[in-house]
Amino acid sequence: MANVLIRDLDERVLSRLKSAARAHGRSLQGEIHDTLQRASTRSLAETRRLSREWLKRLRASSQSDSTKLIREERDKR
Repeated sequence: MANVLIRDLDERVLSRLKSAARAHGRSLQGEIHDTLQRASTRSLAETRRLSREWLKRLRASSQSDSTKLIREERDKR
C-alpha cells in the first residue's frame, strides 16, 4: 500500500471529513480511504449519466427569480 501526504488542506474540508467519519463510525483515515476509493471508481460515463439526470431534474422544476423575495426580506429589516 502507498502512503499519501496532503498539504494545505482547507480546514473546512477536514472538518467535513471528520464529521462524515463520525457519522459512518470510522476513523478519519478510514473515511478518507473510502472517499478516495469511491472517487476513483466513478467512470466518466457514470459522471455524465449523473449530470444528465440532474440537468433533467433541474429543467423539470420551476425556478423563479428570487430577486423580488430577497429584496422584500431585506427591506423588512
